[in-house]
Amino acid sequence: MRTVFMVAEKPSLAQSIAKILSKGSCSSRKGLNGACSVHEYTGSFMGQNVRFKMTSVCGHVMSLDFIGKYNNWDKVDPAELFSKAPTEKKEANPKLNMVKFLQVEAKGCDYVVLWLDCDKEGENICFEVLDAIQPLMNKSYGNDRTVYRAKFSSITDTDICNAMNQLGEPNRNEALSVDTKYFQGKYGNLDSSLISFGPCQTPTLGFCVERHDKIQSFKPEAYWVIQAKVSSGKDSPLTLDWDRVRVFDRDVGQMFVNMAKTAKEAKVDSVSMKEKAKQRPLALNTVEMLRVGSSALGMGPQHTMQIAERLYTQGYISYPRTETTHYPENFDLKGTLKQQANNSFWGETVKALLSEGINRPRKGVDAGDHPPITPMRAASESELGSDGWRLYDYITRHFIATVSPDCKYLQTTISFSIATEGFTCSGKTLISAGYTEVMPWQGIAQEEALPVCERGDTFTVDEIKLLEKQTNPPDYLTEAELITLMEKHGIGTIGFISADNLHSSSQKRVNVNRSFYVSKMLVSGHSVCSPLL
Repeated sequence: MRTVFMVAEKPSLAQSIAKILSKGSCSSRKGLNGACSVHEYTGSFMGQNVRFKMTSVCGHVMSLDFIGKYNNWDKVDPAELFSKAPTEKKEANPKLNMVKFLQVEAKGCDYVVLWLDCDKEGENICFEVLDAIQPLMNKSYGNDRTVYRAKFSSITDTDICNAMNQLGEPNRNEALSVDTKYFQGKYGNLDSSLISFGPCQTPTLGFCVERHDKIQSFKPEAYWVIQAKVSSGKDSPLTLDWDRVRVFDRDVGQMFVNMAKTAKEAKVDSVSMKEKAKQRPLALNTVEMLRVGSSALGMGPQHTMQIAERLYTQGYISYPRTETTHYPENFDLKGTLKQQANNSFWGETVKALLSEGINRPRKGVDAGDHPPITPMRAASESELGSDGWRLYDYITRHFIATVSPDCKYLQTTISFSIATEGFTCSGKTLISAGYTEVMPWQGIAQEEALPVCERGDTFTVDEIKLLEKQTNPPDYLTEAELITLMEKHGIGTIGFISADNLHSSSQKRVNVNRSFYVSKMLVSGHSVCSPLL
């Protein structure tokens, strides 16, 4: 009987995939390195009865580094590192004995199916695994293909079985692209007080320094606004906005106040009522998930991604590293929604959507990687824990919102004239909550209804006064704002943003509001170095 050797990226993934493919009938044992298990079962592969051996690595098997003589900053001209310095691959974690473990388990196997994560890093690990095991595999017969690549976006029965039935090949070009960026500062003599730099780090830090400079150089400026209050009968007084907004000269402001005070009544010039819609969100990608994690959930990008990956490996959500905000035409939106019908928080909303008919999600961007981040099965807080549930809760609400109607409201604007000055007030009245039923924080706030009136009506002027205010400096950048800037300017990959690259204590610190405060060393170093970089 031939043997099919299968490798996933993490032990938990290997266990989940083996259980799905074996329909729960696999036997398991610990591998020689103690970190990875081996799951075995029999089944059909390419029309023949075979023995399957499913195991995993623990991330990268190998790391790329310069040879020993180039690992000392004091003895090497940095320019040589970009030209003639040779590199070598070493075991990423020698204590795991991962290469030996893979070789022992793969010895004598006939086929290999690679279940590494479906991104460039996963593709790179595919070839690290192949380099370790191919010399020990049985030789192929004729043109018999022996290496297969599984492509999947979620750990569900359907997705895993489909991946097994549509096996492809690993992509060497994507794997090599990871090696080209693998230069890392891992050198023992590197002064930890130095500020590192790079094509992502430098402009990212630059955003923080630029905002810091604006705050430090800001000089507040006084300005004046006119506040007017009018009323009609028993209705509550209305506070009006001045059409001129503000003036920077007090005497000019006082002149306008004196002119307005000559009138005892405010005349209605126009009343406009317009139905408006607040669009449902695009499907969720990684950058938006990280942004919401920081701004709404109080979790940093690295922590958010760690939780998302755990939810993914446990089968609760789809693959969390994606730039795509567009669902493919064949995506089972209705089936995914049905799984949420019994939830105590949003179940009734889901049932109503299924009964009335779901809306096709807005057309987003298809980046050609993975579908948007989507809940794959129902869950409860007791299953996921506090942070896991909060992230799952958001992902699920976001998905339901994408197939819900837009939020619709009526905006009413009343224009007034008081003597020669123009004023307005406006209000919103909800028509249909739409998607904000499951995302209430984006809903239309309940406002006091504006009085019914028409052009030519008059209101009593209760108060007109001049208020002095000051311009304010911008706030320090928040994590969410920095992530937005990075996405806007095309800086960094999902991996860079979700790693701890945004939080280097020697460069900037994050306060309780998740805003970045830069150090004096960073400001000085950046001003000196940035022109050269």
